[in-house]
Amino acid sequence: MSRTLIIACGALAREIVALRRLNDWPYMDVQCLPAELHNRPEKITAAVKEKITLNRSAYTSIFVAYADCGTGGLLDAMLLQEGVQRIPGAHCYEFFAGSSAFEALNERELGTFYLTDFLLEHFDRLVIRGLGIDRHPALLETIFANYRKLVYLVQVPRAGKVEQARCAAERLGLEFDYQVTGYGGLEHSLKRANQGVVFWQN
Repeated sequence: MSRTLIIACGALAREIVALRRLNDWPYMDVQCLPAELHNRPEKITAAVKEKITLNRSAYTSIFVAYADCGTGGLLDAMLLQEGVQRIPGAHCYEFFAGSSAFEALNERELGTFYLTDFLLEHFDRLVIRGLGIDRHPALLETIFANYRKLVYLVQVPRAGKVEQARCAAERLGLEFDYQVTGYGGLEHSLKRANQGVVFWQN
């Protein structure tokens, strides 16, 4: 029986599992890489390639749930060689918001820091501790010097989350806004992957 493997950023794990359940995709497996790789994008390409190599013979198809995510095109170059496709876009945030909406957000304020549901839930671990701000508070001003606004992209509205995101913005010294996006282009891309439209096939 054919099976599809989704190699995903750990920051998307909850959303992908939720979409698998909502859409009844029993033949889709998900393997996630650590979300902390977002802080070390130079390691993403090798980590994704290792997953492809280890799993190629076990699956009919493989699809990568990563955007470029700061790899500077290296991820795309590797995936081209491997014959594997990925979700379109430069950032994970882009396919939640949709490309046109994401472009509009960037045009309004280039210096925007984005939070998703996952990043909000793990804000201290991935942002404050992940960037070393807890150990070196002066880094906050250095890292966020070119940011002006924090935008919370809401996948699933939950009580208190907007206020939690507002507090995160205040902590970083940024203006705040939020937008309910749902699963956006992530759901569309995974549907296509499960229909055999955009993936390498064994």
